[in-house]
Amino acid sequence: MRGSDVDASIYRLARMFASEDVGLADPLAMAQAVACYQACHVIGMPECNVNLAQCVAYLALAPKSVCVYRAIGAAQKVVRESAGQNEGVPLHLRNAPTKLMKELEYGKGYIYPPDYPCSSSQTYLPQSLSGYKFLNWPDGSATDR
Repeated sequence: MRGSDVDASIYRLARMFASEDVGLADPLAMAQAVACYQACHVIGMPECNVNLAQCVAYLALAPKSVCVYRAIGAAQKVVRESAGQNEGVPLHLRNAPTKLMKELEYGKGYIYPPDYPCSSSQTYLPQSLSGYKFLNWPDGSATDR
């Protein structure tokens, strides 16, 4: 599906060699791929060839983004490189379903976002990663090649 070439993509499908990252550029692409998988599972080959071709064409023509792929890679790298220094979940973000957890101040000071949609004072990353950005979504464009 490289280069959004639908013809080459369908050819690669016929050769059983097709792959591309669409990601957040088209959030419906995942649903399309899962629906295609389910259709193929239920219908079987060779009858599902049209389903496969439709899915490949959709994915080939969809805008592309590798932002999520890069984001998870960056986060995994930070986790790997900070072995032994990984901070736990901040206390204010921890659920407190028991008396002991409440006594340990789990959830204390938590700002519930639906009740305070304009509040930006709450932090979710560990202090050592304050201001760190994993997902770099391009401004004004849904495509990141």
